[in-house]
Amino acid sequence: MNWFTIDDESDDESLNREIQMWAPYTQAVRDLIDVSVRTTVDEDEIIAATAQIEEIVARLRKEQMTATLGVAHQPAGRRRPWGNPVIGVRNPMAPTLTTTSSEGRVESDFHCGAAFEGPPGLVHGGVVSMVLDQVLGHAVGTTGRPGMTGTLTIVYRQGTPLGDLRCEAWVERQEGVKTWAKGHIIGPNGVTAEAEGVFILPRRVREALAAAEAGGEPIRGLRIFE
Repeated sequence: MNWFTIDDESDDESLNREIQMWAPYTQAVRDLIDVSVRTTVDEDEIIAATAQIEEIVARLRKEQMTATLGVAHQPAGRRRPWGNPVIGVRNPMAPTLTTTSSEGRVESDFHCGAAFEGPPGLVHGGVVSMVLDQVLGHAVGTTGRPGMTGTLTIVYRQGTPLGDLRCEAWVERQEGVKTWAKGHIIGPNGVTAEAEGVFILPRRVREALAAAEAGGEPIRGLRIFE
């Protein structure tokens, strides 16, 4: 699997076209998941809706890839994280993260609705951990040294309420193949959970960087896909 590519070519226009096609579709399915959890329509409506949903499933299954989205690549060889359960453009279970980043720091606003509920009115603790893992990893990736999660420690300070939330993450330090990052999730009443993780530079990235450096080539256009 390619974790990054050194590439001066840009296919942003093609990528944007695909995002414009898939994003509304994914949001429609996301809305379906949310309303499925919260609907109070009668039995006849549920039976009718089930038949319609089954028809759509059969329609979409006429053509589908045999591999997962995680191993699908763009023509230039860059990995698309479109199936990612936190940021995937084509994964309707993914919260809608709106992210801004700079080197070593990431801030993400997102929303967790009824489909993410664990304790009554609160986000499931596993979802909290999943979001923190993703955003910490994103912060690590902004340094040009992507990392696979080695360890992740979560401290739950209070329940994370359903609704609009914010996640912030930053890189603390780097040493050899390891990068240490920290972060937290903020709700309307302050920090709800804190995380600290160690991320390991993947072997294939190490080998590719070493080969580029040995050849005297500058590392330009490094594109990371967490």
